[in-house]
Amino acid sequence: MLKPAKIFSCPGMIRAGGCLLPIEQPLVMGIINVTPDSFYGGSRYNTQDMVRLQAQRMIEDGADILDIGACSTRPGSVETDPETEKNRLDLALSVIRADFPEILLSVDTYRSGIADWVITDYGVQIINDISGGNLDPDIYHIAGKHQVVYILMHMLGTPRIMQENPVYHDVVGDISLYFSEKINLLTDAGVSDIWLDPGFGFGKTIEHNYKILNHLRDLLLFERPIVVGISRKSMIYKVLQGAPESALNGTSILHTIALLKGAGIVRVHDVRQARECLQLVNLLTD
Repeated sequence: MLKPAKIFSCPGMIRAGGCLLPIEQPLVMGIINVTPDSFYGGSRYNTQDMVRLQAQRMIEDGADILDIGACSTRPGSVETDPETEKNRLDLALSVIRADFPEILLSVDTYRSGIADWVITDYGVQIINDISGGNLDPDIYHIAGKHQVVYILMHMLGTPRIMQENPVYHDVVGDISLYFSEKINLLTDAGVSDIWLDPGFGFGKTIEHNYKILNHLRDLLLFERPIVVGISRKSMIYKVLQGAPESALNGTSILHTIALLKGAGIVRVHDVRQARECLQLVNLLTD
């Protein structure tokens, strides 16, 4: 068996079923959106049969984690009300937990009430908060109370306005300062397992996104796993003058670069291709 790539220099832990599971090599997180308006149409699943089929496909293709989202956060999106978000999550989580009880589950939400519910009722192990607690600060206490993994993402503004002329003094330095401040708050709230997501496309220009990717290793100074969510995003398809549907090749290229620069988790629409990237990168051992 291949040894984990030495480029992966920031291992971490996952709390699952009361146990700590070590992260010994980068992980692949498959995206399942139960929304009608996600930016990539190929990631929308609105029936239990569709969710079941996609979850099975992703697990067979090598997904380590499934990330379930029920509230679109694409640029310009309008906020989904809590009841709708809960109903959509219930549709997806009920079938996934019943049919695939061993899979690690992440829920993409910024609401503390939703986070508390999915952890309590469905044993969700990871809360993926695009707002870093800015939209609902109580989510820190929920993550601390349940001792789950908390994904701390950087976003400038809100999804509705985040792409309206985002400005930074130094995008990598500004994100690093943000992480430093938020990690202290999370630690005070009792959260011990924190993953960092620089938030590609969330209040960033294309130039910002590529600067972050080029300097991704700078974020390893926090000694936390780095989550990279670039799958089929506009930083790829706008440069290539295409659309999300034609951005798979560019996505695989940038996933490879991200892994080479120390990414610990890649959040993807296409699990098999991401797993192939990881398999090849893992050959780069001394």
